[in-house]
Amino acid sequence: MNRQYETVIVGAGSMGMAAGYFLAKSGKKTLVIDAYDPPHHFGSHHGDTRIIRHAYGEGRKYVPFALRAQELWSELEKESGRKLFSQTGVLCAGAPGSPFTEEVIESARQFNLSLEVLTSDEINERWPGLKLPEGFVGCLETDSGVLFSEECIRSYRQLGLDYGMNLLTNTPVQKIDMHSDGVTIHTSNESYQADSVIVSAGAWTGDLFKRTGIELPLQPIRKTVAWFECDEKLYDFNCFPAFTFHLGDEHYYGFPSFNGCGVKVGRHDGGQKVDPDHANREFGIYPEDEGDVRSFLERFLPNASGRLKQGKVCLYTLTPDEHFIIDRHPQYSHVIVASGFSGHGFKFSSAVGEALSEMITKGKAKHDLSMFSLTRSGHMQGGLSQYHL
Repeated sequence: MNRQYETVIVGAGSMGMAAGYFLAKSGKKTLVIDAYDPPHHFGSHHGDTRIIRHAYGEGRKYVPFALRAQELWSELEKESGRKLFSQTGVLCAGAPGSPFTEEVIESARQFNLSLEVLTSDEINERWPGLKLPEGFVGCLETDSGVLFSEECIRSYRQLGLDYGMNLLTNTPVQKIDMHSDGVTIHTSNESYQADSVIVSAGAWTGDLFKRTGIELPLQPIRKTVAWFECDEKLYDFNCFPAFTFHLGDEHYYGFPSFNGCGVKVGRHDGGQKVDPDHANREFGIYPEDEGDVRSFLERFLPNASGRLKQGKVCLYTLTPDEHFIIDRHPQYSHVIVASGFSGHGFKFSSAVGEALSEMITKGKAKHDLSMFSLTRSGHMQGGLSQYHL
């Protein structure tokens, strides 16, 4: 009862496991608690692969953070001895005048990133598996590629344990009591005291804070991805890039085939609002689970729209502006929240973990995190104060 730690991390998914690794490596007595046994299929990190992009259509302010994340993934790959990254390149394609594509081009220009801007004819000629209509523009970022997400989490888990990180799995956190000089974390079996806490519980973060009387602007969304049989000669990872397509109000992303797995594709926008404890995790219960992505493939990757090989369900946790939340509680500075990664956070989780560790060990992260503040303006409508803090 009431075992004492310097830091407890609630949620051992992408961000929490990385933070646990960095804190343990720094010598901090750290406990990481997860309701499941990561890597698992209940959160946002499963499904084998994630894209990492540097020239960032969501906003050029992300670029330094993405570049740091890439450095840290390379370091983790070397330290763990696991294959974590494949430099497939990433093709971002868009309809004429796509703001996302234009921001990718501007990000690359401002930060001197390697980027090829291609016409639809040039794209169709280079990759016969693609069929882009006239007028589309594509941007190929050759230094980017694919992260093997579950291997990344396994690596941080094993190395964190090697550095002395304590990990408690299959243990849901029921409540967090915040005190002026620390926190108490309650599970069904035991309570743990700590000097500080990082809450990185994904789709469950909002509910945990609600139990303390705080409403965070977080909305869990049910999302799906699917793998399809394809012409392996056209779509193998040795010759075909990862990709994102921006089609006005539709946004799709996908991956080449790794070792015969087929082309993987998902739709970034849309999805159903859910309670994460009661989300239906059966792929195919909605027609759009397969229908949306198959329709996309038939239009743009016609030789990858074969038999459905498998489909999976995951969760996004959206903020109103789809930018992250990484900040301290305004009343309890030793309480840190990292959530709302809005379906594009995994690539950053190495850098987020480092930043969270620095917030604990140094008082401040070396990267500017102001765009992830709870009190930012814009679509957060003046910040967290309106959300019943």
